[in-house]
Amino acid sequence: MQKAQIPTYERIAIDLANRIYDGKFKVGEKIHGRSTLASEYKVSPETVRRAIKILEDVEIVHSTKGSGIVISSRENAYKYIHRFSNLASIKDLEKQMNTLISERANLDDQLFETLRKIMDYSGKLRHTNPLAPIEVEIFPGCIHIGKTISETKFWQNTGGTVIGMKRKGELIISPGPYALILEGDVLLIIGDDKTYDRVLHFLED
Repeated sequence: MQKAQIPTYERIAIDLANRIYDGKFKVGEKIHGRSTLASEYKVSPETVRRAIKILEDVEIVHSTKGSGIVISSRENAYKYIHRFSNLASIKDLEKQMNTLISERANLDDQLFETLRKIMDYSGKLRHTNPLAPIEVEIFPGCIHIGKTISETKFWQNTGGTVIGMKRKGELIISPGPYALILEGDVLLIIGDDKTYDRVLHFLED
């Protein structure tokens, strides 16, 4: 069963109410004349007249001869919008979602930058700081190619923890126990000062 289509003049009324609620039209201000709105919405002046009549009926705007169409109430615009599809709430959720996406992107950037700095200092700190990662490349012929980190019992056999991977120019942070080890990967590993030798020996077996 199809939903009934909202008439064009009513959709224009909803859009104008949204613009009033968003503050694009402020209380006491005049809206463009009917002919201007008709051109903007690409409809007939009669369609705009019917839209304005709806807004007048719910006391969002009022119009008088010589004064044009004047905004009366932002609160009534909000109530009118919510009679339909909670468009104002959807707008608020969209803003919240965009904010969260932006915050997540900033956190990812900070995480990558922090790891990059750790890697830059790794050569200097390797023998003094157990949290400085060492880099080990997976060469052809390694018997662990195609296995997951968990399957190799990497930590049990080397004492090292894989905190990242470089794969085809891409940095994978915290790949987890089920990440596959592939030829050409560069593993980023933290451990004690003997971890490097144990990892090399383990990968060459």
